[in-house]
Amino acid sequence: MGSNSSRISDLPKNEYLKKLSGTDSVSENDPFWNQLLSFSFPAPTSSTELKLLEEATVSVCRSLVVNNPRTGNLGALIKVFLSRTKELKLSAECQNHIFIWQTHNALFVICCLLKVFICETSEEELQLHFTYEEKAPGSYSSDSEDLLEELLCCLMQLITDIPLLDITYEISVEAVSTMVVFLSCQLFHKEVLRQSISHKYLMRGRCLPYTSKLVKTLLYNFIRQEKPPPPGAHVLSQQSDGGGLLYGLASGVATGLWTVFTLGGVGSKAAAAPELSSPLANQSLLLLLVLANLTDAVDAPNPYRQAIMSFKNTQDSSPFPSSIPHAFQINFNSLYTALCEQQTSDQATLLLYTLLHQNSNVRTYMLARTDMENLVLPILEILYHVEERNSHHVYMALIILLILTEDDGFNRSIHEVILKNITWYSERVLTEISLGSLLILVVIRTIQYNMTRTRDKYLHTNCLAALANMSAQFRSLHQYAAQRIISLFSLLSKKHNKVLEQATQSLRGSLSSNDVPLPDYAQDLNVIEEVIRMMLEIINSCLTNSLHHNPNLVYALLYKRDLFEQFRTHPSFQDVMQNIDLVITFFSSRLLQAGAELSVERVLEIIKQGAVALPKDRLKKFPELKFKYVEEEQPEEFFIPYVWSLVYNSAVGLYWNPRAIQLFTMDSD
Repeated sequence: MGSNSSRISDLPKNEYLKKLSGTDSVSENDPFWNQLLSFSFPAPTSSTELKLLEEATVSVCRSLVVNNPRTGNLGALIKVFLSRTKELKLSAECQNHIFIWQTHNALFVICCLLKVFICETSEEELQLHFTYEEKAPGSYSSDSEDLLEELLCCLMQLITDIPLLDITYEISVEAVSTMVVFLSCQLFHKEVLRQSISHKYLMRGRCLPYTSKLVKTLLYNFIRQEKPPPPGAHVLSQQSDGGGLLYGLASGVATGLWTVFTLGGVGSKAAAAPELSSPLANQSLLLLLVLANLTDAVDAPNPYRQAIMSFKNTQDSSPFPSSIPHAFQINFNSLYTALCEQQTSDQATLLLYTLLHQNSNVRTYMLARTDMENLVLPILEILYHVEERNSHHVYMALIILLILTEDDGFNRSIHEVILKNITWYSERVLTEISLGSLLILVVIRTIQYNMTRTRDKYLHTNCLAALANMSAQFRSLHQYAAQRIISLFSLLSKKHNKVLEQATQSLRGSLSSNDVPLPDYAQDLNVIEEVIRMMLEIINSCLTNSLHHNPNLVYALLYKRDLFEQFRTHPSFQDVMQNIDLVITFFSSRLLQAGAELSVERVLEIIKQGAVALPKDRLKKFPELKFKYVEEEQPEEFFIPYVWSLVYNSAVGLYWNPRAIQLFTMDSD
């Protein structure tokens, strides 16, 4: 590109790019590289310009794919970058803006080329492109240095060792992005990759010792949420003729990468791309999730997942067991705060799920916090706005609640936290409510939404499991929460009666017409009865374990007592109905003795007195309701496509070749 300003439309004819991708070899010592890396042109400011940019440069990149076996120019460019990175730390300390700018440009060009090479070639061919030299046309040396491994090690060193300053922010982002691009072979495969170059290089060899340091750095990048430097702080702002190539290709500079991050990717929802305050944090989190969800190698487990599973709090002075590799420590308080603040994004919720599910140290720490509302409220808000979220985000939020409700301490403490004025809950004004009651309201609302819209049995099961885990610890339920529990049962009862009527009519119709296939009402009825029984068990668990703590639930039960009449003699519910029927009969009798025209306050007073008078041994004991989240077999079949859908629709994904989404079988809705 050279030092002259360029326009996007000029790129295919640019003499420097043509020489890079042409048929002549360029030595790594040639002055050409300094000229190439000193070009500039104005930054694209819209997704349309970015599309034009990719269309303008793809022919150049493809020419290099064709000619590189003869020229080895890709390898020469990488060697130029590698030689510069050896002085990068010193350049940062000396504030050598121009050196860092050109080094960043070199990495950005490599990243752009790498994306096209991955798109256009197989993994085997890609590896060969990194070994081609200019010795003879089309030849390569099997004993030559492994540039691909050296590049990856260099990127890891850059991410972990280069101090994060205003002048190094962009190259740090670009290093993370380039690693994501390297791993993007998955985007061009319909099946989950279990053997790939990522396994070869990242799980063994020279890259392996960087595992814990890389994971730790990526986590701290997420925690710190460092914003990009102001335009005046960046070296390229000193260029009077505009930005550099990194501007034009939507990456790595103050008005490039972080502007691009907000434009949304192909196939992404318009509402799913909020403005990012920290591109480095976002990219680091995406890379961390990609690494954590790599499948295990044949002869070794995923070391990045091992690191995520085992890291400890900086305040934990106990030694690491020798059997735990890649261990490190991190500030749990800072991590907790960042997780609480960032739950609006899928990737932050997925990280929270990963840590709660896989790292027992993190789970224990979080459950011991006295400010759990800071974590739970954002999760509840995700579920509350279920219509605006994709299904995977909702699932992750729900599973997080299920994992939390496995702990009795959590189930007790959430009823002790009193919240005021929940503004995002619009169905009813909640001036004061416990966190536990709010959690119940939101989960029930999710169930009702699912019943009328998605009808997903898996979502139903997890919602009910969370309520069941909490039920024995229900305390001082808000009157509205108690009403919604009974209202949900009423809705299920009506649905049960409707399906039962349809089944009866269908059976009668079949007697006169043997040719018409019958709808499977028996299966529908079975599903509804399973849900109804679960609801009865939840109500029964609360009455058996904490009757005297929940007068509002007893009040709602008595107010809608007729709902339960039809289930008293039903063979599927007779056992669990015993206690509910006993409570209804006992309290109805006491209210009858108190006379007619009782106020709400008087009824509640009678219920509270009756709860003390009711002998505990009259209520039949049932096994405690406890449901534990168990990850399905081959979880990578869900999580790997999910993670890559987030990558595709996020920052790096803005300029992915559309072919990736066509090949990659992932419903990222």
